[in-house]
Amino acid sequence: MNWMKYRKIYFGVSLLLIAISIFGLISWGLRLGVDFRGGAIIEYKFQEDISTEEATGVIEEGGIEVSSVSETQDNTYLFRFPPITQGEKESINNALNETYGEENVEELRYEVVGPSVGPELVQKTIHAVAIAAAIILLWIALQFRSLKFGASAVLAMLHDSFILIGSFSVLGHFLGVEVDFLFVTALLTTLSFSVHDTIVVYDRIRESQGNYSNDLYELANKAVSETMVRSLNNSFTIAFMLLALLLLGGTTVKWFASALFIGTVLGTYSSPFVAVSLLVTWGELEKKIKDR
Repeated sequence: MNWMKYRKIYFGVSLLLIAISIFGLISWGLRLGVDFRGGAIIEYKFQEDISTEEATGVIEEGGIEVSSVSETQDNTYLFRFPPITQGEKESINNALNETYGEENVEELRYEVVGPSVGPELVQKTIHAVAIAAAIILLWIALQFRSLKFGASAVLAMLHDSFILIGSFSVLGHFLGVEVDFLFVTALLTTLSFSVHDTIVVYDRIRESQGNYSNDLYELANKAVSETMVRSLNNSFTIAFMLLALLLLGGTTVKWFASALFIGTVLGTYSSPFVAVSLLVTWGELEKKIKDR
């Protein structure tokens, strides 16, 4: 199949997603969770198992935002909140006591916490990603003996990461989704998944060089056709697991699974359609410049 024939469509889809991401980040920014801005944690022990969704709804009915709820031990739950006042804390206690019975709810601890992901750590993370991207670029360029291979792979990787960040800006505006440390984990996982899939396609291009053709356009079509089923099977396996986690995992991992799911879809799309399209377009421009 002539996959590269539709490069303009692939680039158009990517530009549209990037434009939406830029608009979302400029207009709404990201809703930072407790990990970034600090807040309060309250741990409760209940006499019986409870629904975290129900408990969250009971508290939020009083106008108090719940960042997350996680079960630490049997019938013991840790509630995370943005910064709250003493009066709001009493309201939370009253809401839970009225719903589950005062004799069935025991407050184990209450702490005001600072941000676990401070500005210095964020800055170091950005530097680490930049260094990793540079090393990936150089390593792929060295292995495939061409800078355009490394640059195209890194651009596709950054394409996935930026759109994932932009998507959470949109989700934060419309659904109140917050960015926390789990999102950072999902973002870094997306980086590795994107590059891994791209290298598989690139390796097939290298294997076919000389034996099949030296025309990069033809090699790209052949490589994408040969790796498409493998990439889809691999991605569907991951997507099905994440979908199950999204539907059954509860509020604690809901948006973490969502970020991984979005990242998986982006990585599956960008490897054959963005990274390879960039590679072919780069090659054609390079050829035109040489012909002149």
